[in-house]
Amino acid sequence: MADDIGTLHTQKAADNAIGLYFVKAVVGNVGTPGAPIVNLALTVQAASGHVSGIAEINQAIVGGQHRFPVTGQIYQTGFGPNQQLVSLSGEFVYSVPPPAIGSFLAKFTAALSVDKDWNGSGGFNYLNVHVEKAPVKKVA
Repeated sequence: MADDIGTLHTQKAADNAIGLYFVKAVVGNVGTPGAPIVNLALTVQAASGHVSGIAEINQAIVGGQHRFPVTGQIYQTGFGPNQQLVSLSGEFVYSVPPPAIGSFLAKFTAALSVDKDWNGSGGFNYLNVHVEKAPVKKVA
C-alpha cells in the first residue's frame, strides 16, 4: 500500500507507454481552401502527462505562417475507449501588416480530444481565428 502512494497523481498514457514518446499530428480541415492548419510535433512525458514541442500554423493568406513552442498537459477522461484531453498553449510574435507599424506577442491555445492513437477532434484559437470541431490526425 505504501509503495503506490507516489503514483496516485500520475497520468499514464492510454497505451501504457512509459518514458518519453514523440507525436506528430495535424489539426484542421486539410484540403479546405484558406483553412488554417496546425502541425504539431510534440514530446510527451508518459508518467506526468506533460507535453511540449513545436506548433506550426499554415494558412493561405499573407502572414499566415507561424512557428512557435507550445507546452501543455494530457488529462485522462476515463470515458469511452481511452479518450484523453490535450491542452496546449504558446505565443508567437505577430507583425501587423502595412500601413500599420509594429509587432506584438499573440497567444495560441488548443484543446484536443484524442484516442490513444492521437486521432480525434479539437479546436484552436489565435489572433481573431477560432476553429472548433476540426479533425485531429496522427502523422507519425
